[in-house]
Amino acid sequence: MAKVYLVGAGPGAPDLLTLRAARLLEAADIVFHDALVHPDTLALAKKARFVDVGKRYGKVSTEQRFINRALIEAAQSHQTVVRLKGGDPMLFGRAQEELDALREAGIEVEVVPGITAALAAASTLQVSLTRRGIARTVTFLTPRVGKDETSSEWLPAAIGADSVVLYMAAGASQAIARELVTGGKDSQTPVALVESATLPEEKQLFTTLETLAAEAMPRASGPVVMCVGEVFRDRSSVAELLERCRTG
Repeated sequence: MAKVYLVGAGPGAPDLLTLRAARLLEAADIVFHDALVHPDTLALAKKARFVDVGKRYGKVSTEQRFINRALIEAAQSHQTVVRLKGGDPMLFGRAQEELDALREAGIEVEVVPGITAALAAASTLQVSLTRRGIARTVTFLTPRVGKDETSSEWLPAAIGADSVVLYMAAGASQAIARELVTGGKDSQTPVALVESATLPEEKQLFTTLETLAAEAMPRASGPVVMCVGEVFRDRSSVAELLERCRTG
């Protein structure tokens, strides 16, 4: 029987892929992949046919209903089907829609987890999202609302958490900072913006909600996570000191 695997590609760096994910790519007959999956990760699937079903903000994207149908059709003609998703499939990856469609069609499916961008960013920043006496709660959220979706109240969750990581927020980071401050978050709360976490081209920007609310971040070319919370204060201070030494 054919089987479909929803596989997490991790945050970007190919060597952060799990061993199970690597084995499945080597065995795959066909791979449906997101737009931002690293070419070296795809290269592991030496015998597979590739189908790009990526979604990028502001660009023409593959509709989810097409992806669901394509996965079902592929399972009817291929033995091993891999749906390769950036980060972890079960976080902001529309995995549930694909799981439901496959199960409804009677197709066996397995999920292989990957490292999500929030944890990758925390690792490259070398900042724990939890810290005794400072941060006991962590929230992952996105303010992004897709086509035909109903907006959710993300602000109370962000206000109530000690550490917050916002996905797909780069284009609206200034507006988000303003909403957080208006909603009651201290305007001096540190913010770390991490672009292309774990890749050689990774960029880190340290600021505060007040500064970000007043001045938008530079335009990013890669995926960005926006990290907010007191746990980032020490790292922000170190970055500021290093910049002074560099320029001074």
